[in-house]
Amino acid sequence: MRRGSGLLQTFDIGLNPTHRDLIEQMIITSDNTATDIMIGVVGRDRVNAMLAELGFKETRLLRTTGDLFREVWIAADAKNRSMTDREVYTRGFPGDAGGAGRSFALEGDSSRWLGRTTAREMAVMLEGIVNATYASKASSDAMLGILRRQLYASRLPQRLMGKASVAHKTGDWPPIAGNDVGVLTYPGGPSIVSVFTNQNTGDFFELEATLGRIAERVVESWR
Repeated sequence: MRRGSGLLQTFDIGLNPTHRDLIEQMIITSDNTATDIMIGVVGRDRVNAMLAELGFKETRLLRTTGDLFREVWIAADAKNRSMTDREVYTRGFPGDAGGAGRSFALEGDSSRWLGRTTAREMAVMLEGIVNATYASKASSDAMLGILRRQLYASRLPQRLMGKASVAHKTGDWPPIAGNDVGVLTYPGGPSIVSVFTNQNTGDFFELEATLGRIAERVVESWR
C-alpha cells in the first residue's frame, strides 16, 4: 500500500480490482497504490520506451511512488535508505521541524521526482489523445472519459461550471507544486491548457485559483 492520495489504502484486504479499475483510480483519485501496481504490471522500461517511440524527449517515469516516499525519509537520514515499502507506509512521513525545508529541496531536484515532463509535452500528449494519434478512436475516447471523471476540481475546472467540460489530470506536492493539464470542451473549443508550477512559496489556494482563472480566461476569449 502507498500513502498520499487515493482510496485503495482505505479498503479491506481481499479487494480484486481489474487493471481498468486501477487505471481509473490512478487518474480520478491520483491513487498512489494503483499507480505502483500498474507500474509493476507494465514495467518502467516499457513505459519509457513507448514515450521515446512517440517522440517525447523530456517525459520519463523515474521511480514508483513508494520509492518517491522513501526519498523523503532518506532526505531526513541516509540510514533510511534500507526502509522497506511496508515501513515507509507504516511510518507515513517525517514530522520533524525540518520536513518542510527538505520537501522544498526535494521538489527542486528533478532527479528525485516520481517522473519528469514539461507542460508543453503534456499538452502535445493530450492533443494526441484528442486526435486519436496514439490509439484507436474508441480507446482515445475512453481515455478522455476517464479524464472527465477526475474528482479534483480545484484548479482548471474551478470557475468553469456550466461553461465547459474539462478532461484533466492534476499533479502536485502541496504546497510546493501544483499542476493541471486538461482539454476544455466548449462552443469555441476544444482547447488544451497545461500549467505546471514548482517552488511555490505563496498561498496554495491562490495558486489553484490562478489555474482556474487561466482556464476561465481561455474559454471566455475563444467561445
